[in-house]
Amino acid sequence: MPGGTMVRRRTAVSIAAAALLAASPALTACGSGPAHPGAAAVVGDQKISIATLQHEVDQVRDAQSKSPQAAQLIGQSGKLPQQTLSMLVQNKVIDKAVSDAGLSVSTAEVQQSHAQALQQFGGDESQFEAALLQQYDIVPSGIDTFLRTNIAVGKLIQSLGFQPGSDNGNAAAVAVISKTAKSLGVDVNPRYGTWDAKKAIVGATNEPWVVTKTATPADPSA
Repeated sequence: MPGGTMVRRRTAVSIAAAALLAASPALTACGSGPAHPGAAAVVGDQKISIATLQHEVDQVRDAQSKSPQAAQLIGQSGKLPQQTLSMLVQNKVIDKAVSDAGLSVSTAEVQQSHAQALQQFGGDESQFEAALLQQYDIVPSGIDTFLRTNIAVGKLIQSLGFQPGSDNGNAAAVAVISKTAKSLGVDVNPRYGTWDAKKAIVGATNEPWVVTKTATPADPSA
């Protein structure tokens, strides 16, 4: 993506949401939860296991706990499991949408995007990593995936005839990604919420028996 625009949103999809991964309960949902044991979500024939989700959450919690702003970061990310699952689902759907459009992202493009983003922080990798953790709950091991997804969505928007980052472009991308998600089928474990087909995110659960556990500094793995 062009320099100066990368560090704005987790993905271009979430730009369309009124608040990042914090939408109202889902407008539509596919079933009451994955039929596959141990699944946090199922996208098409691909399973995102609870173990995989927990590993991703644990990585973020570990990084947050080592930050000088640990209490603030952990306190502001009580919905981290839901947000992380939303990102994992989005990535799979976006990959399919981009592939269907005949597009791809090279390793060289990811490296170039990384270098351009790094310029915003005077070349200081640690500051760049701290900003991604603070703003988007992205740990160093997830930076390449984050960049690749942003580049992919930018290309998708351009292929639709819009400028990446524009409201019309974001809306068009969300429409394509939502259509792709519908064709694939997205089923989310109600423990983490429900799939909002309109916004292409995992929204808040509307099942009264589901209790979302809020992590605290004393329980970083929650």
